[in-house]
Amino acid sequence: MKPIYLDYAATTPVDPRVAELMCQCLTLEGNFANPASRSHKFGWQAEQAVEAARRQLSDLIQADPREIVWTSGATESNNLALKGVVEQLRQHNPQQPLHLITSAIEHKAILDTAAYLEQQGVRVTYLTPDADGLITVAQVEAALTPETCLVSLMAVNNELGTLTDIAAIGRLLRAKGVLFHVDAAQAVAKLAVDVNAWQVDLMSISAHKMYGPKGVGALYVRREPQVKLVAQIHGGGHERGMRSGTLATHQLVGFGAAAELAQQQLVDDMERIRTLRDQLWQGLQAIGDVYLNGSPEQRSVGHLNVSFAGVDGEILLASLAKVAVSSGSACTSASVEPSYVLKAIGRSDELAHAGLRFSVGRFTSAAEIDATIAEVSRVVGLLRAA
Repeated sequence: MKPIYLDYAATTPVDPRVAELMCQCLTLEGNFANPASRSHKFGWQAEQAVEAARRQLSDLIQADPREIVWTSGATESNNLALKGVVEQLRQHNPQQPLHLITSAIEHKAILDTAAYLEQQGVRVTYLTPDADGLITVAQVEAALTPETCLVSLMAVNNELGTLTDIAAIGRLLRAKGVLFHVDAAQAVAKLAVDVNAWQVDLMSISAHKMYGPKGVGALYVRREPQVKLVAQIHGGGHERGMRSGTLATHQLVGFGAAAELAQQQLVDDMERIRTLRDQLWQGLQAIGDVYLNGSPEQRSVGHLNVSFAGVDGEILLASLAKVAVSSGSACTSASVEPSYVLKAIGRSDELAHAGLRFSVGRFTSAAEIDATIAEVSRVVGLLRAA
């Protein structure tokens, strides 16, 4: 059996059309120059390519190109958003009490940053999801205080695939005058994203979750009303003073191309991936004693997180050597602890340990889904019999 890749939530392969354009920016014959080298034609051409990519990404999320700040990925974007807001407020009023609202099922890039800010004196509220893995606008409203300066929630949960009603929360927070940051690493290019309809102030994006290269991302920073941040990386004042560092032309060209491809085929991709995901779920259900984790309706089209009763999760994952899946976030895959996300939605230790995340993508085939169902059925049957 040929190995099957069903871990698109961890990373997507670079689309061949994207890789081809990236390669054209690496050698002397290509567009290789430093975009900040404005004293010669080579630098101008690189800058033009970077700005074209900025527009391609901004078009995908319905933003102004000037609202896109390039970063190394969503982790850096999350850090810049949360720390940048807090430090900006602290500069203005060092004694001001600050309150951050997030959830217990955020990515570690948010949870660890929030923990750091707690050490700096920021009070943090961690909202608990319901049994379907959902955070509601009512929960956010109930947690607001006069000191709340920022709410940070992910649009699509990276483990469960559950969707947060970002637009409803955005309307609430805009009316209250509270800044809203969204980790959209699992959302952009996988569902329709409109920063104006969502009324977000800050939004993190990752290229390698949308068929672009690793090592590059972006932070959307609203201009009207203007959001002010304190830079976390200094040295040259790049990106309008918000993030210094030489821009990687080849990565950004790839990021822009991936965004343009996503805009062109988003509807078709979503329909096809949803069909394959549902086919997979129907096949896994037939095994018996299989539990869907997270809302069956309010979820991303590519995510499927399920727990298999009666088997050890670590042994199950190791036995599925021919199918690339994960036991949760790629950032916590080395842990032997049960998923903190599955525990937060009320799963027992046994079912949390036996939870697997299957994630379907652009290059998944129906034949691969059939083969996966057969292999998982075989392995689960053997483990249960043992």
